[in-house]
Amino acid sequence: MPKRKPYARIAITLPDADLAAADRLARVQDRSRSWIVAEAIRRYAAAMDLTGSTAAAPERTLATASLQQHGLGAQRLAQLKRDLSLTPEARVRAAEETLRLSAPRKQPRANRIVTFDRFEDFLDRKRTLDVP
Repeated sequence: MPKRKPYARIAITLPDADLAAADRLARVQDRSRSWIVAEAIRRYAAAMDLTGSTAAAPERTLATASLQQHGLGAQRLAQLKRDLSLTPEARVRAAEETLRLSAPRKQPRANRIVTFDRFEDFLDRKRTLDVP
């Protein structure tokens, strides 16, 4: 009985821009064009497995899979999804609110040297500052 080959030869038709992109990736990663195409298919298939259905938007699912590969944790991914669900206006408002909350509450006072001619003047000043 003949052994089954681990690879199958196929023919595909790609737009010139996609083929050029695959060639660039192959050159940069020092891989074959076939490996690049196979890796794209593997990532796409993995992205479909993440959602459990093929009805999900492939672009968003692929983006999520790509982000997970680059080390973003589950909490950061959840935060990104929540942020992307907001309208652009709501995102700007949330950013402004974060900036407002992170601003220092009081401006630091400049250091200054206060001198007194008499000790009684010092005590008078201290009394006036202590009074609410």
